[in-house]
Amino acid sequence: MSSPSPRQSPDRSDQPGRHGWPSGPHGPGRRSVLRGSLAASAALALPTLGGTAPAFARSGRPSIGWGVQAGDVTADAGLVWVRSDRVARMIVETSATDSFRNPTRWQGPLLGEDTDFTGTTRLHGLAPGEQIHYRVVLADPDDPRRTSEPVTGTFRTTPARRRSGVRFLWSGDIAGQGWGINPDLGGYRIFEDMRRLDPDFFLCSGDNVYADSPILPTVTLPDGRVWRNITTEEKSNVAQTLAEFRGAFRYNRLDHNLLAFTAQVPTITQWDDHDVHNNWSPGTILADDRYTEKDTGVLSQRSLRAFSEYFPISTLPPGDPDGRVYRVVRHGPLLDVFVLDMRTYRKANSPDREPEDTNGILGAEQLAWLKRELSRSRAVWKVIASDMPLGLVVTDGAVNFDAVAQGDPGAPLGRELQIAELLRHIKHARITGTLWLTADVHYTSAQRYDPEQAAFKDFAPFWEFVSGPLAAGGFQAVKLDGTFGPRQEFIKAPDRGNVSPAESPQYFGEVDIDGSSGELTVRLRESGGGVLFTQVLQPGRGSDSSRRGAAQQEQWEAPPRP
Repeated sequence: MSSPSPRQSPDRSDQPGRHGWPSGPHGPGRRSVLRGSLAASAALALPTLGGTAPAFARSGRPSIGWGVQAGDVTADAGLVWVRSDRVARMIVETSATDSFRNPTRWQGPLLGEDTDFTGTTRLHGLAPGEQIHYRVVLADPDDPRRTSEPVTGTFRTTPARRRSGVRFLWSGDIAGQGWGINPDLGGYRIFEDMRRLDPDFFLCSGDNVYADSPILPTVTLPDGRVWRNITTEEKSNVAQTLAEFRGAFRYNRLDHNLLAFTAQVPTITQWDDHDVHNNWSPGTILADDRYTEKDTGVLSQRSLRAFSEYFPISTLPPGDPDGRVYRVVRHGPLLDVFVLDMRTYRKANSPDREPEDTNGILGAEQLAWLKRELSRSRAVWKVIASDMPLGLVVTDGAVNFDAVAQGDPGAPLGRELQIAELLRHIKHARITGTLWLTADVHYTSAQRYDPEQAAFKDFAPFWEFVSGPLAAGGFQAVKLDGTFGPRQEFIKAPDRGNVSPAESPQYFGEVDIDGSSGELTVRLRESGGGVLFTQVLQPGRGSDSSRRGAAQQEQWEAPPRP
């Protein structure tokens, strides 16, 4: 059975009780949305340690057991996601208040096995700059009077005017290296830290799951303590089948912190290697004895299908892996977010020293798209959401490289050629207000790229900020490549590899754009919410618009550099 398109017209109604809707208010408001969102998903209470995820209770009505989430929200539209426990019709109601008086009803798709009972409904014609309250209910297709309990969520649409400002967070890398949901630590508590900041949206920079990292019941730490994980059948092994990839993407939604976060904060999601397999590139045949399916082309298609089912992404209709991950999400006159895919279209990993390389890390088509869309953008700030860093040397084995830099500080070679072409275009097209945000390396840092210090000089200075992981092992800092002249203004990283979240902070970043001045402030934060580093950038004076002397340290003492 194929699901209907989620792009349906709303059914506007003054009667909250129609079509099986429970009557009365159900939305508790943005800052207390945890109660309403989790009340209907009590079946997801953390199971006994070492056990498997709880099975859905089969009753007479459909059930929403995995929370709700919104994604790719703009000034007048947004996507809402849900998962059912059986075949059901998805229905969404929206309102300007959490009382849900005079709601607008949106009939969504029929959720079935073809999308693992997930579905996304597109809301459109929304008012800009408004708090949108929504609730999702599931209806039995054979008897629409039999409905699930509603689950509520909320998000803000993008302001049409710049004076309101924009604040968002970014990070990545979840459930990596075998460090999963640990109930002794309260689960993924960093999502609660982020929720309390009440951002307009969250940018996930990839590695949403670690499909190649099984989650075992216990792990012994170096000091003898025992780390304990929530486990599921699918996450007990590497993901190879479509069912196993679906289980990997479903695993994180067992965490109550994450459910509360996604009910309150819409997401912009991209993907990276661990959503399939570590350091994969097109055409790779795995030399990994854990796998019976070793063709990364097959594995990546299965992963992308599950990815499209479990995240609300405007270019990937649920269950359709033929869409694309790269896209631009516009947030009014202040901000455009250019979401890259540095995994799908790259050339194979290699020593990366070719003097000519048209494919690079983006592929020719994506690079042309990015240059075109950057040139068209009229936003004050253009955030390039990069799933891999530019000047940090990320290796793949003894001789190959996985990111852009390959450690040669001279003229651009290999994948660097494509980045040089992009940076040259930004300079000569006089595109202002660009900055790069990324994760991937499992620590946090800030780099300023300066042509005065670079081997390749035909670009305007710019900043790159790195933050992560959210729930994975921490790793020591990697080297810088001098081709584009990076200077590290801040870094905090462990002094050894794969340090558990019980031993090392997790990291996320915050971007705050002032509506009046257009001034942009980046804060690098750690778990608990403490600010490690602050950089203020000024608009309109080129890609590097930093105010001299604007770097600040809040609640921070400089750690020894690794």
